[in-house]
Amino acid sequence: MPELIRIDDPADPLIAAYCDIRERDLVGRQGLFIAEGRTVLQVLVAAPRFRIRSVLLLENRVAGLADLLPRMPDATPVYVASRSVIDAIAGFPMHRGVLALAERAVDEPAATILGNLLARAVVVAAIGIANHDNIGAIFRNAAAFGAAAVLLDETCCDPLYRKALRVSVGGVLKTPFARGGSGEALVSALQQHGFDILALSPAGATPLTGIERRERMALLLGAEGPGLPATLLARLRNVSIPMAGGFDSLNVATAGAIALYELMRRMTPDDGVP
Repeated sequence: MPELIRIDDPADPLIAAYCDIRERDLVGRQGLFIAEGRTVLQVLVAAPRFRIRSVLLLENRVAGLADLLPRMPDATPVYVASRSVIDAIAGFPMHRGVLALAERAVDEPAATILGNLLARAVVVAAIGIANHDNIGAIFRNAAAFGAAAVLLDETCCDPLYRKALRVSVGGVLKTPFARGGSGEALVSALQQHGFDILALSPAGATPLTGIERRERMALLLGAEGPGLPATLLARLRNVSIPMAGGFDSLNVATAGAIALYELMRRMTPDDGVP
């Protein structure tokens, strides 16, 4: 089990990486990221893609992590601080009292991830989504419904941003993802790997319930408000989720969850999760 190291000075250089968390969220951490909360830490410990550098805990949270701490390498520093000290370190009240510093995995291009998937798979692709809550919720849905991967274009926000990771409840750490390139490039990569792409849009001509389940399917999601670019809608099959008359707006993560559920519902009991 890792050794617990007491921190009494917010300026202690041992915990420098945790100082002023919100400001560092904005400027970046040079290959590192912060995971927040017990649930996210639990997923992180079980995720082989990411190496934990250290953990910072509120003193009254240590006992509640007695089952989790022994699962970390003995060499992982676990720092423990009082409420006043940990709040001073973070720069704001740390209600969850559980933080971890981890290394980003090597980024894989979308084509590599798609090439490694099984013959039957459902993938979520997002274009232009810059809201961290929405990105986090999309990953949470992807993990919950068994999506094989999430692809993000270069205009989407970072899924390993602390808030997105927290909203995902660790889903970002469980689901393979790629971020980069244009929306056009992501669509081309999906088509080259045999994916039938469903572009979700309130104006979609085909209702989601009328879609046939195929071996490889991708859900394409756009930002709330502008939606998907017209150039992509013009080259893809547009599908919609039927709604009550006079109202045609769903949160993008909610729409994605409904669509994922509908696709998975069509699978026979013998199929399992793709």
